[in-house]
Amino acid sequence: MPTTDSYGQGVQIASLTDAPNLATLAQNLAAGLVPRSNLRYASASARNAAIPSPAAGMVAFLTTEKLLTIFDGIAWVVVAAGTSAWTTIPLASGYTHDGNSNGTAQYRIVNLFGELTVMLQGGLNLTYPGSPGNIANGGIITNTALPSAARPGSLRTVSAACSASNSSSLSLKIDAQSDGHLKVIGTSSTTASDRVTPPWVSLNGLFYSL
Repeated sequence: MPTTDSYGQGVQIASLTDAPNLATLAQNLAAGLVPRSNLRYASASARNAAIPSPAAGMVAFLTTEKLLTIFDGIAWVVVAAGTSAWTTIPLASGYTHDGNSNGTAQYRIVNLFGELTVMLQGGLNLTYPGSPGNIANGGIITNTALPSAARPGSLRTVSAACSASNSSSLSLKIDAQSDGHLKVIGTSSTTASDRVTPPWVSLNGLFYSL
């Protein structure tokens, strides 16, 4: 009767006393080795359809999403993400790139501690049109919404450094909204007694989870 491999993986190996059967031999090897290999699927839905009852430790790469996933016994979790190019944030009127020479405002999706996360970089120049002046476009910096892959499931708020010029605060908040828009929070009117109207804000070093 068949024995199992010496690595304790449960792969059946035909015994010399077993009746010759190449189909059974091949099937036993495939059934034992394929689930323990790095599986490849086009997407998470294709993976889930092919493996309705995964075993803990199964590994699958999703080619469309560029994600390496592993089943931890409860759910599929991301253990690594492929390369993700920086994408320039489309800015609304009243905002321009390279605030304080921090570079173009951009985002990309990365894997941070097993969780997909949006990483930001660059700087924004802010304007305060009107009389009295208030931040342009109500603080919403994006001209068009970020794609669905970069939108959080709910509101995410992070702190961002800003200029000390014309501001009693050295930081503002950046809201990543679930509708895909980014918004600057914390400025004031140009006539406010506690004036917070910095000319730039930095996005460098900011992350928000999806």
